Amino acid sequence: MRSESQMLDLILSVAKNDERIRAVILNGSRVNDKIPKDDLQDFDVVFLVKELDSFARESNWMDVFGDRIILQTPNSMNVYDSDVTSNQEELVYLMLFKDHNRIDLTLVKVEDRSKKKDSLTQVLLDKDNLYVEHQDPNDSDYWIKKPTQKEFSDTCNEFWWVSTYVVKALLRNEIMYAKDLQETIVRKMLMSVIAWNIASDYGFEVNLGANNRYLHKYLDSHTLHQIETTYSNYSKVETWNGLMSMIDIFHQQSMELASQLGITYNLTEANNVQSYIQEMHNDQKTLL
Repeated sequence: MRSESQMLDLILSVAKNDERIRAVILNGSRVNDKIPKDDLQDFDVVFLVKELDSFARESNWMDVFGDRIILQTPNSMNVYDSDVTSNQEELVYLMLFKDHNRIDLTLVKVEDRSKKKDSLTQVLLDKDNLYVEHQDPNDSDYWIKKPTQKEFSDTCNEFWWVSTYVVKALLRNEIMYAKDLQETIVRKMLMSVIAWNIASDYGFEVNLGANNRYLHKYLDSHTLHQIETTYSNYSKVETWNGLMSMIDIFHQQSMELASQLGITYNLTEANNVQSYIQEMHNDQKTLL
C-alpha cells in the first residue's frame, strides 16, 4: 500500500505538471486532527482548474493515479430517481485502487472555488495565490447545529407519525416494509434527537461525523446499550421490540433536550401515540 506521503506526492506531481490545474486542496478526515489516523481514510482532494470541459473529454486522464478496483463518477450517473448527467459545474472521480488507497477527487472551475469553501481545508498547492487569507483547518463547519423549536417539533411529529405506519405494517405481517420505515425514517429522527442532546452538552461545538459515525464515543454505556437493542433482526417479534425500545429512548431524549434548550416538547402528542402503539401491541394477535 502506498504511504500517505507517496499519495500526496503523486497528487501534487499531477497538478504541478498540468497547467490547467491551478490549485490543490485537501479536506475531510485527513486534515481533521481530532480524528485518529488510519490507512482507510480517503484522500478527499479538490483540483481548481481551467478548461474543465477538457478533462471531461479525456476519459482516461485519471489513470495516472494507479490501477483501480473501481471508479465511480457520480455526477454522470442516473440513480436514486435523480438524473444528474447534465451537471457540468464540476467533475467527480471516486477511485479505489488495487493497493487499497482511495481518492475522492473533485474538479472545480477556478471561478467557482467559493462553492468548495470548507473549514476542513488544507491548501497543498496554490499557483495563483488564490488562498492567501486561508486559515488553518478546523471542523467548525461540521458542528451539530442547535435546533429551532420548529425543527425539534417537526422531528418529533415525524417520529411519532411514521411509528404508527411501522405498527400498521407489523399488524399486516409486512415485515420488510416495517423495517424499511423503521430504519430510514424513524431511526433518522431518533438519531437527530440523540445528536442534539450530545451537542447541547458541548455547547453545539461538536462534530459527530457523517451519519453520526462518532456518536458512540459520546454515549454512556447504558444509553449505548439501549440503542444497540433497537437494531433488531428480521423477525416480527424482534422488530416490535426494536420499535418499542426506540420509542422509549426517543421519549426520554426528547424530554431531556427540551429541558436543556428551553423549548417545548408536545407531551400530548407523544403520550397519545405511545398509548395507541401499546394498545396495538397488546391486541396484535386479535387484529391479525
